[in-house]
Amino acid sequence: MKFSDFLKTYANHPIYQSPTGSALNARSWQTEAPLRMLLNNLNEEVAENPDELVVYGGTGQAARDRGSLERIIKMLLDLDEDHSLLIQSGKPVGVVKTHPEAPRVLIANSNLVPEWANWEHFEALKARGLMMYGQMTAGSWIYIGSQGILQGTYETFAACGKTHFDGDLTGKLIVSGGLGGMGGAQPLAATMAGAVFLGADVDPKRIEKRLETRYIDKMTHSYEEARDWTLEAKDRGEKISVGLVGDIGDLLENLINDGIVPEVLTDQTSAHDPVHGYVPNTLTLDEAIRLRKDDPVKYKELSLKSMARHVGYMLELQRKGSKTFDYGNNLREFAKQGGEPNAFDFKGFVPEYIRPLFCEGKGPFRWAALSGDPEDIFTTDQALIEAFPENTHLINWLTQAKEKIAFQGLPCRICWLGMGEREKAGLIFNDLVREGKLKAPVVIGRDHLDCGSVASPYRETEGMLDGTDAVSDWPLLNLMSNTAGGATWVSFHHGGGVGMGYSQHAGMVVLVDGTERAERCIQRVLYNDPAMGIFRHHDAGYKDATKVGERFDLLI
Repeated sequence: MKFSDFLKTYANHPIYQSPTGSALNARSWQTEAPLRMLLNNLNEEVAENPDELVVYGGTGQAARDRGSLERIIKMLLDLDEDHSLLIQSGKPVGVVKTHPEAPRVLIANSNLVPEWANWEHFEALKARGLMMYGQMTAGSWIYIGSQGILQGTYETFAACGKTHFDGDLTGKLIVSGGLGGMGGAQPLAATMAGAVFLGADVDPKRIEKRLETRYIDKMTHSYEEARDWTLEAKDRGEKISVGLVGDIGDLLENLINDGIVPEVLTDQTSAHDPVHGYVPNTLTLDEAIRLRKDDPVKYKELSLKSMARHVGYMLELQRKGSKTFDYGNNLREFAKQGGEPNAFDFKGFVPEYIRPLFCEGKGPFRWAALSGDPEDIFTTDQALIEAFPENTHLINWLTQAKEKIAFQGLPCRICWLGMGEREKAGLIFNDLVREGKLKAPVVIGRDHLDCGSVASPYRETEGMLDGTDAVSDWPLLNLMSNTAGGATWVSFHHGGGVGMGYSQHAGMVVLVDGTERAERCIQRVLYNDPAMGIFRHHDAGYKDATKVGERFDLLI
């Protein structure tokens, strides 16, 4: 197929879709895979705003601009196995000589020297077309829709239930804000964990998308209706999720006035970006869009004040008994800047609930069926169930996922696997491809939110035992080990879900195409990647990580 015909078929802006099936468009699966995942990131079923190349998080892009995107596509179609493509903040900038087991694509997004690592400098560069925001999996081409954060959210809610409610969230109300590409996973995760969910978002289109994909059960513009639906479900011990069109601060204020104290309270608004993410409670959505363009300084001022108000209500509900935690969007820091001095009086979700999993090398292991056939995912589901019969938590997750999760774009799956398990799963998948039990190769990746891939003092590395919350040597070592190990593409980003100046993180994806080359790469990458989590947490003094490290003979 000619390049022009390929663009018309798969990248006719703003309509993007991944090729499917077993036929190659590129020279090999090593470049076909990143090409398909890039286009899948921009599929309207997956992306928030394909017209602006925004995948999720309000500003997280897959490529810097249309011209850069088309050049990336052309390079991936032509690239051979002895070269690698360099991507600098969404723009292809060169090709280097490598070898068949080296990464085919090397990506760096949004990285700035620390003194200049702030939104103001970033926005000045972006306005000149010199940079883009890569979020976590947007600019690394491994976003898989709301399912990508779904299991992590499920694991968090389940851990919260285990910690505070004897493992039973039946009849418990979870309240949160933000129902976009990341927060949209909350309602389904809550009901899968057994709870009732009430969430607010100012953009009705976001809630409508969650309805279409079966991530949420009901939608309303009426607070009273949303309140009554959820209270009735609580009383009956039923599981239901409700999306309210409106401001989360207003929702919390109304709950307080009505004397309603949710058992669990968190937030997933786009609070990492006070200008292009969060919407101040004083503005309608249309007014917010205009003010962002006309007066971003005024907009930020209003946004910070609204976050302070928002967190103030969260603190009040915490005092009344809600189990309250930050879900990693930097809401507390910006609320503090907006005038709430006690913003950090509730902790983040990682130190509260997830860090014990990180100490085992566990994290969000995800894969995509490049064939486009859902049956390939169901085949891998069953293979994992048979491979880990003792892991009842995993089996329960995979069983529910098959029943309840609607695929967005290419069929994908995610589950949390740890040291030893990831490598085993990858080799099983490679055998399935080689034996023809899958119709085409798959790719294995993960969220950048993982056990050893990120430094983020207000999220993944908050409250480390040894005080090394802000040490970003670890994600850099992760990047280098995955590059040396032979991941198919790797990435290193700045900002992620908490914003410029607050996080650095690394990503990786490895191709599973049934070959001996893939087997060698899988054995290295899916060993090294979770091992980084063990190294990092053992070094910080976590005894559980030391035990796991000793079991796998990792420690020196």
